[in-house]
Amino acid sequence: MRHLANIVRLISASIVFAFTASTHANSADAVEDGRPIVIGKSYTIQSKVLRDTRRLNVYLPPDYRDASRKFPVLVLLDGGEAEDFHHISGLAQVTAFNGAVEELIVVGIEGVDRKHDLTSPSSDPEDIRLDPTSGGAAAYRKFLVEEVKPWIAGHYRVSGRYGLIGESLAGLFAVETCLRAPQSFDDYIAASPSLWWDKENLSREAAADFAKGDFRGRQLWLSVGNEGSTMQEAIERVVAASNFTNPNGFTMHYDPRPEERHDTIYEPTAIAALRTLYAVKKP
Repeated sequence: MRHLANIVRLISASIVFAFTASTHANSADAVEDGRPIVIGKSYTIQSKVLRDTRRLNVYLPPDYRDASRKFPVLVLLDGGEAEDFHHISGLAQVTAFNGAVEELIVVGIEGVDRKHDLTSPSSDPEDIRLDPTSGGAAAYRKFLVEEVKPWIAGHYRVSGRYGLIGESLAGLFAVETCLRAPQSFDDYIAASPSLWWDKENLSREAAADFAKGDFRGRQLWLSVGNEGSTMQEAIERVVAASNFTNPNGFTMHYDPRPEERHDTIYEPTAIAALRTLYAVKKP
């Protein structure tokens, strides 16, 4: 009888365990079946310029459902889901929430080989050693201007105003585009741009670029953190060149942030840039 009682207890315990496990599993399934949170859509385009397929991630502001409205576009370098798409689209959303900042369409360009796409050829052997695939910026800029911008305009209601934003090497690309092909975009935001590239030649040639380019209506937002003298001097050289040449219709915004590092500066300066460059004009 005692043996039988032990068997009954074991069977009862097994039933209770199985029921409990089943209940927990069902609860877990119920949690996993929650409603997805969707912040955008992802597309691929075939690039004739790059001879490659690239992915674009698109965030639309809440009022895009108003078919009568058109919106400015912020093109985001390093704009993949595992890169900066969530961060910058979130900042675009929160800065526009109270109506003080324009609502933006954010189009993130997912990176493939950023050291190639975001750099122009360097004359510095050390740069070439560190980044042997570098030097593709001209083709990447052509891809953005001749393929990405028309794709955006063909799919969305755009106002015709385009901004370009990036950090580090992407910031270098944004500054170079502003200086050497300023009509590519209207607004440029460069957080901690890697102006050390090519022995700082981009910043050394900035005055000549400002003197000969068409900068009417263009804006450049530059920021740098506590990153050492090379970065600081190169960025201040670009700012000084702008002040010295005073290009017609150009606006420079310099946002030094000594309390930030290279890996912490992007979000603080990006939110400040959006609030400034895309502030809603009050009647």
